[in-house]
Amino acid sequence: MLRSPRYLVSHCLRALMTKLQDATPGMAAAGGDDGGAGRAGSGDAAGMRVSVRYLGLLADVTLLVAVCVGLFARWERTDNALLLVLFVLGLLVLALACVLCYYFSMERAGGSLANLWFGFLLGLLALLDTKDAVLDVKEEATRYLLLTSVGLKLLWALVERVCGYTRRTPTLVTGAELLQLLGFSVASTAMLAPQCANVVLLACAVGLCIADLRMKSFLAPLNLVAFGLLTALLFFPSLGVSVNPYALGCFFGRLVAGPLLDLYFCGLSVTERWQPYLQMRKSLRRLSVLALAATELFFLALSACALADLHRWYIVIPGFVVFGILWLGCHLALVASLWAFHNKLTDCLGAYTLLRASGKGLDGVMASRGMRHFCLVAERLVFGALMSTSLLGAVCWQAHNGTFMAAFLIILPLESLLFGLFHELGICLGGTCVGYALIIPTAYCSPDGQPLLLPPELVESLNVRSTGTLHTVQRFFAHHMVETFGCDYCTSGLTLEYLQAKLRTFFDMRTQDGPRHDTYILYYSGHTHSTGDWALAGGESLKLETLLEWWKERSGPHPCRLIVVLDCESGAQWARDVRRLAGPQGFIAVQAAVIFRTASDADAVVTMDGAGASLPGEFTRRWVDFNCGGGAATWEEKCGSAGAVYGVSSSWGDYRMRVPEDAAAGSAYFPRPLRPLVRAASCACCDRLGGFGLGLGLGVLCEVCSRCFRRIKLRWFPPAALDTGHGFKLVKS
Repeated sequence: MLRSPRYLVSHCLRALMTKLQDATPGMAAAGGDDGGAGRAGSGDAAGMRVSVRYLGLLADVTLLVAVCVGLFARWERTDNALLLVLFVLGLLVLALACVLCYYFSMERAGGSLANLWFGFLLGLLALLDTKDAVLDVKEEATRYLLLTSVGLKLLWALVERVCGYTRRTPTLVTGAELLQLLGFSVASTAMLAPQCANVVLLACAVGLCIADLRMKSFLAPLNLVAFGLLTALLFFPSLGVSVNPYALGCFFGRLVAGPLLDLYFCGLSVTERWQPYLQMRKSLRRLSVLALAATELFFLALSACALADLHRWYIVIPGFVVFGILWLGCHLALVASLWAFHNKLTDCLGAYTLLRASGKGLDGVMASRGMRHFCLVAERLVFGALMSTSLLGAVCWQAHNGTFMAAFLIILPLESLLFGLFHELGICLGGTCVGYALIIPTAYCSPDGQPLLLPPELVESLNVRSTGTLHTVQRFFAHHMVETFGCDYCTSGLTLEYLQAKLRTFFDMRTQDGPRHDTYILYYSGHTHSTGDWALAGGESLKLETLLEWWKERSGPHPCRLIVVLDCESGAQWARDVRRLAGPQGFIAVQAAVIFRTASDADAVVTMDGAGASLPGEFTRRWVDFNCGGGAATWEEKCGSAGAVYGVSSSWGDYRMRVPEDAAAGSAYFPRPLRPLVRAASCACCDRLGGFGLGLGLGVLCEVCSRCFRRIKLRWFPPAALDTGHGFKLVKS
């Protein structure tokens, strides 16, 4: 009669040992005479991986023993035959999961079945507690085993992350966590219908807390603490049932152990962590916004139930009217901002699909489309909505309404997730950039400054070189998704009046949404004087002081940067002059070529043998190759005969990407009827979120010290390659 179970168990054990032997190749040979250091190292690594896997298996076995002992003790005390049936059925299902995993190699199906029943059995143990429970040996052993299981699970998660055995897959909630929450929800059906519905809502709140932690939201730790306190002190007492706190702590502790450690160990970027949401289909993203709006309205309806409490009418009714109106306005702005975010995200995903072959990431596309400024605006609105939810929940708190508390615990992590998304995107994304290029074909001059009369074939070569420079600059703008104001190619020279009108229009350029660009790039390749001034038609010239005056006139108080790239003979003089700029001149940088000249260069040009000379356009080609992924690790590997020098103003290191200055800064992102509401909601939340979490005095002191350090570093120890924050660098030879 026992042959079939014995046969089944023996085959399961044999399959398990075979898998373990396959997972540790070379371990036996590692100690042999001809093992070698490489095989020994591989065997040690495989042995360590198996040991870590054993630790996780030990945590699950400990939990299984704890559940079995606890349910058996509960059956002995209550004589409830249903508990015994569920207990035996649970063991059979777990045995089936082991068979699927180790005998039929269906690890995914077996693991899913095991997680589902672990959640179900642990939910039974937690929710079907009795008030007259006697602390006997079995109950005490169950408690110790549950605590041991949580400790082993936490230790396993820590060791697995320290050793680097976890696979970093972007997801909000894993399948195992969803199945355990589903099993816990199914176990709640043993309770009364209202209590069951509240527990199901609580399970949804747990899943959102896990997603909040895994996305490394800024408010996730605070939200987790609030969830634990409200659940333990208020939610379960409101249900009117006796629960097992050890089983509940074990269930929640095992679920949040991994995501809590991922706050430190997860190395994924913001767009990588949010990839499942950001790259979701357009229709699903729109449905998620509607689902969020429905959840918010459900919470508002539950809050209105507090009006029936006549004992506190003098607090509840005025508070609900005032904070309800504030809540409604903030959440209308929240839904509008989320809808506008998805509209902009759809445009970014379309551009990302077209540019994926060129190696551009989604974060670069979002930065070029002005998503950073929008996220800073939306961050304020979401923060205001989160604060209004907290205020409305505090005023309309219902200590005996478990549904209200469960809905409140769902809303908090939802809005915390949105705040974390906009907050992190506003920090990590780069700013917008616009560029203008002016190219004038140049030729060598005689020692007295007069242009040389060149043969026709050299004129053609000169035009080909200038045209190539034009295409190179256009490639640079396209690669870094710089909005192009224009690329002018002029062979007859420009007047100062025309250039002034052109540059003033360029400096007035704004994004499609209204704000100014963060960085303006001005490229020039043409004739210059020995002082670096641009040589224009009619004997006129453009001085650096004149250019900066035009820039200051158009940029005004807006903190924008101007980067001037010069590929001409005396451009290095401007790079030296710009280092002396200070005070209100702004954030200015000059990247210039160093063109080496020899006494025989004129003869070399006439004979078309300029191999030893660095011609205009050579620096541009090499600098663009360096900044567009030409494969060189440093500028020295790429520069060849083209020298480079850069200079920045003294305040360059103080620059920070622009933040919205006032409440009306981001109203252009929203429909016209909602703009007054958005402005009011933005004013209601906070003036500045940049210093959130820091003491004011300490933050100012640290900022001053940091600015002084950056200025000294750029002044005396400038780096060989200075990152601009837009994907390209300024270099010096």
